[in-house]
Amino acid sequence: MTPARDRPELLTPTEMGQADATAPALGVPGPVLMDNAGRAVARVIQRHYRPCRTLVLAGPGNNGGDGYVVARLLQQLGWPVRLAALAPPRAGSDAAGAAWRWHGPAAAFHPDEAKRADLVIDAVFGAGLTRDVEGLVAETLAAAARIVAVDVPSGLDGATGQTRGPVAPAERTVTFFRLKPGHLLMPGRDLCGETSLADIGMPPGVLAPIAPRTFANGPGLWSVPRPGSDSHKYARGHVTILGGASMTGAARLAANAARRSGAGLVTIAALGSASVYRTAEPGALVSEAPLAELLQDPRRQVWVCGPGLGIEAARSTLPHLLQADRQVVADADVFSAFANDPNGLRGCAVMTPHAGEFARAFGAPGPDRVTAVRAAAALTGGVVLLKGADTIVAAPDGRVSINASAPPWLATAGAGDVLAGIIAGLLAQGMPAWEAASAGAWIHGRAAVHAGRWLVVEDLLPSLRAALDDATQSSLT
Repeated sequence: MTPARDRPELLTPTEMGQADATAPALGVPGPVLMDNAGRAVARVIQRHYRPCRTLVLAGPGNNGGDGYVVARLLQQLGWPVRLAALAPPRAGSDAAGAAWRWHGPAAAFHPDEAKRADLVIDAVFGAGLTRDVEGLVAETLAAAARIVAVDVPSGLDGATGQTRGPVAPAERTVTFFRLKPGHLLMPGRDLCGETSLADIGMPPGVLAPIAPRTFANGPGLWSVPRPGSDSHKYARGHVTILGGASMTGAARLAANAARRSGAGLVTIAALGSASVYRTAEPGALVSEAPLAELLQDPRRQVWVCGPGLGIEAARSTLPHLLQADRQVVADADVFSAFANDPNGLRGCAVMTPHAGEFARAFGAPGPDRVTAVRAAAALTGGVVLLKGADTIVAAPDGRVSINASAPPWLATAGAGDVLAGIIAGLLAQGMPAWEAASAGAWIHGRAAVHAGRWLVVEDLLPSLRAALDDATQSSLT
């Protein structure tokens, strides 16, 4: 897959349709794009497979047109190729022109034909499908042993990553110009297999009228703060973590993550007994001072509220932080404290719910999670980060990043506390909220990669250094 920093914009199927429609006016006609797309798919197939019995399943639209090109090019290379058309392309369309140039053997669009093939090219429906895949199409694709998908596996919604009917997973997917959200959102990301992004000669000028607002998360969207020669601890920011009396490990994890993410000072404000917190690492400060007293210090601009705090304490303390105009990273118990009351979260800089917490505060996100997270950010006026394998980060102005850096083994208790601390550490160093949340999600995932399989949350903390190095080096290239 092309790195996100090179082509970070994600285009919905509707936006990709706009790009296709604009390209001819900028000098690149549709048949050229279709031929280039088919050529890109054929190259990927050549690179990863040896010549074998290949069946191309072609739909009646542009996706099918790409399939006709793939069939023709593989046949020219000596591959044994047959093509099964679900329906003929519309007369006069680009796909009809591609079909006219195919002179190879035809096959029935039937599961038996898919079973006989060693490799099936799924060029039936593209990312903009508006109805469920069922019946003959679903049965034929389900019969295939190995699939290479053109654009997306048929039945996958390119905007949401959700399925429209049963979707046969692909070993590989080849898409064009820019990825779509559905290539990164689950379960789409898994159903696509290994995704390749191909340059098909689409003029970059097509992006201007679209003005994309959704991006693949990566260092191309943000730059990690780096201390200068005149930096000092106060210049790098002071993070304060509210620490509860029972689940004390959560605040300690957040504090250690904030320190390792570059914050100059980190204090745990112990709302109960501070004795347990004094066993934390020597560099983490601990205070038993009243909240009102701590808020009198103007250097304490960034706070973390929620991890291990307790519901009642979260409900009573968050309003004071917001009234004092502090930057607050809200997590964990905050979402139970303000269940069904999202207005109580107005003023938070960053909110980091997982799916259950999001539903508690904002309602169930439904199948279109990007739209739901955007709406929550607009409602609260803060950045909302919906945690998961495909973490979604939305800003109040509509920008969204989708993160794909996290491995499955990051799903472990305490990982969210570390994420809250990373984001707070980046905020303290002056990163804007959406950039800090997006960077935090990416760094969090990379740290898990460096920590390796079977990690426990404590393994993440020492791995943050390598992840930050990755982020810094990537943003410089």
